[in-house]
Amino acid sequence: MIHKLSIKALVAALALSMLAGCAGIGPGYKDSIRLEHVAINVPDPIAMTEWYCDNLGMKVKREGPPPVNMRFISDAGGNMMLELYNNPEGKVPDYKSMDPLSLHIAFHVDDVPAVRRRLLAAGATAHNDVETTPAGDVITMLRDPWGVPIQFLTRAEPMLK
Repeated sequence: MIHKLSIKALVAALALSMLAGCAGIGPGYKDSIRLEHVAINVPDPIAMTEWYCDNLGMKVKREGPPPVNMRFISDAGGNMMLELYNNPEGKVPDYKSMDPLSLHIAFHVDDVPAVRRRLLAAGATAHNDVETTPAGDVITMLRDPWGVPIQFLTRAEPMLK
C-alpha cells in the first residue's frame, strides 16, 4: 500500500509541476515553482551514492546522519537532484520486481551503447537492449545494483536546455 501511494504521490507532484509550467508559472512569477529533487527510499543510500557518483558523475550536495543517511546528489551540471535515503518509517519498495515503465530515473548521455557497456561492467543489469524509438531517440533501460530502474537516452530533438 505504501509503495502504491508513494508512486501516486510522486506522479501527482510531477503532474502539478508540469501543470504549473503550462499555466505560465515560472521564473518571473512571484512564487516561481521548479522541480528541485525527487526522493527515493533505498536500502543503502551511502553505497548507492558512491556508485552514482563513481559511475554517473553525480555530486553530493548535502548529507545527513544515521539512521536515515540522507544524500542529496546532483548531476554534474547541477540541473537536477535525487535524494537517496533510508527512512525506517517508510517501506523500501522492491525495485527489482517493479516494472521500469512504472518508475525509472532517466539520464541524457551522448553515447547510449558505450554508457550501457560501462555500467554493465560496473554492476548494473540489463533490462533491455539499446533501441531507437519512432521519434529517433536512442534509449536503453538498466537497473542499478539495488534494482532501481535507470534509463539512458539520447534525444533526436532535445527536450531540455
